Amino acid sequence: MKNLSQFLNFAAVATHGSFAQAARELSLAPSSVAKSVARLEQDLGVRLFHRTTRSVQLTAEGQRLFAKCSRLLDEIEALDLRSVGANDTPTGTLRIGAPIGYGTRVMLPVLANLQQRFPALDIDLRLSDEQVDLVAQRLDAVIRFGALRDSSMIARQVDSQDLLLCASPAYLSAHARIRRVADLSHHTLVAFRMPTTGRDRALEFSERGKPVTVTPSSRFRINHGEALVEAALRGAGLTQTPAFIVRQHLESGALVEVLPQCRPAPLPVNLLVPGGRTRTARIQALIDALAAGRSDDAPVASTKTVKLRNGSDRRSGDR
Repeated sequence: MKNLSQFLNFAAVATHGSFAQAARELSLAPSSVAKSVARLEQDLGVRLFHRTTRSVQLTAEGQRLFAKCSRLLDEIEALDLRSVGANDTPTGTLRIGAPIGYGTRVMLPVLANLQQRFPALDIDLRLSDEQVDLVAQRLDAVIRFGALRDSSMIARQVDSQDLLLCASPAYLSAHARIRRVADLSHHTLVAFRMPTTGRDRALEFSERGKPVTVTPSSRFRINHGEALVEAALRGAGLTQTPAFIVRQHLESGALVEVLPQCRPAPLPVNLLVPGGRTRTARIQALIDALAAGRSDDAPVASTKTVKLRNGSDRRSGDR
């Protein structure tokens, strides 16, 4: 059997993408961590990392090993002495990923309150508009907008957001009036570039009780929600975005909602956890906190837990 410390050192380097950061976490010398990983590579007969002077990246073999190590590392973490005799009190580190805008505006206050309630709980919030790999990043959970296709995940809806089409008063005064969806063909869109596909996200509406999807021409393509709204504030065109990100601008009059009578069905916001992982007290505490701390303007539409299946492609969010 290989030395367990070798796997722990390997996992730390894989998590941080750096021998130096892994060494700091493990309270070891970087040279010791490097030698440990090198011995593991020699024992396994494979290269686990691509090393350059600027970066450390997992090889295909390293990714497979890290995925297998993740569950073991979770079990080891559960043996943290702080959790002994703690019953169901959340302890340890809660690692959660979220889109930048939603994570900052919605998740951060909830997580701050959660940590105040449970002082033994550490928070590791990772913000990115890119779709992350829960297993590779060793995340407990991730907030995801979009079609849920991964059959290895369990989804729990924790929020819902209205999709609002907005523009600045200056843009609207300089362009033809918009009375119906068809009028959008004469207007310019500030498009959200989907991080998973690189394509522009189509606009969604409901007209005469039926869903309608359109893709007007785009002057800007942006893969960041806050920047998308900033472009609209500067008169670059129309943009459609979840309500949480434009609410303050609508209230101040800096943006105006267009075609409010044609809003599509609210966009569910889901919390995803790995399907094979036992639900820890910290994950359950997070679910409860999200349910209790959600915005009054965006009530939870469902509290069901859903096991995703292969081929699942229902509309359940998109951001």
